[in-house]
Amino acid sequence: MNKRVLMVATVPSMIGQFNMNNIRILQDMGYVVDVACDYNDRSVWPTERVQNFKKQMTEMGIDCIQLDFSRSPFKIGRLIRSYKETLNLIKNRKYSFIHTHTPIASAVVRLAAKKTGTKVVYTAHGFHFYDGSPKKNWLVYYPIEKYLSKYTDVLITINKEDYKRACGSFNAKETVYIPGVGFDTRKFRDCVVNRTEKRNSMNLRDEDFLMISVGELSSSKNQKVVIDALNILSKEGKIGNILYMAIGKGELENSFKELIRTFKLEKHVRLEGFRQDIPELCKAADCFIHPSVREGLGIAPLEAMAAGLPLISAYVNGIKDYTENGKSGVCVNPHNADEVANAIYKMYSNEKFRVECGKNNVETSMAFDVCETNKIMKTVYERIG
Repeated sequence: MNKRVLMVATVPSMIGQFNMNNIRILQDMGYVVDVACDYNDRSVWPTERVQNFKKQMTEMGIDCIQLDFSRSPFKIGRLIRSYKETLNLIKNRKYSFIHTHTPIASAVVRLAAKKTGTKVVYTAHGFHFYDGSPKKNWLVYYPIEKYLSKYTDVLITINKEDYKRACGSFNAKETVYIPGVGFDTRKFRDCVVNRTEKRNSMNLRDEDFLMISVGELSSSKNQKVVIDALNILSKEGKIGNILYMAIGKGELENSFKELIRTFKLEKHVRLEGFRQDIPELCKAADCFIHPSVREGLGIAPLEAMAAGLPLISAYVNGIKDYTENGKSGVCVNPHNADEVANAIYKMYSNEKFRVECGKNNVETSMAFDVCETNKIMKTVYERIG
């Protein structure tokens, strides 16, 4: 048997952030792993981070393969080109099976794998169609996923809403629910940091109310609603010593900077870019805010929960699996800036509520620990290999 597996995603960040554990599982099982994606895409990771990732892959004995994927389903020329590239790759390397991620790349992969009879595991990191999603998402993505499900040997869903829909409507040979991609809860739960020193290093006082988010600066992650909400609090004279730090980079960074200037919120909002000290930041913060309009599950808020932070979170698809208004924090409509403003002020003004929610969240996060997800993934690989 050919002990070679292809891991695919549209962009390298999907592999680097969410699939390193899967790669290690496969290598421990004796597989040679290739990683294919569009390494030229800079929409999520900057050049330096992509280069470091490729270096890490090489050191692990992994072949990094460039495939010219598109993040848009409407760039037909690139889709055709990436299909031909993928088909040639599969034919030449004769993989035991393919594990694919992200909807566009996975559509291309499954069509190519159909030609060669190669088995496919597809992890759906949150379908674009979900309860309350825009109608266009259902018109574009739902029929594609439904059709291609019959060419899917194992369909992995990471939230309960997607699992229920996939079991009821799709035709994959097997559908599996896994509670996310897993993360090391200990890294966040057991992180020890001197709060005062950490805050001093960021020019913050102990009494400042620090609220953080982690994620690509995008319309999907929806950091704009936080800035809008803080503008509301500022106009109402309730902003006090609230500081919001948005960790991450993305295509909306410049527009956010302009919005911050327009609202005169420079003292209350910081765009921090990429940081490597997220566990320490969580321990130094007072609250985590995650207003995504769509989320397969959301690792960043779960990490914050493991660190003992209360959440202000949207209540949509995957986020519903671990949040409860009044228990995990405050659940909000991510399209309603007034709701978000009220949630921020409640967290800011009620320390007892914050502490209770933080305690609840540490316990809740344990169900999503990497040890649990790794066990399930190894079983999936053993069955399909």
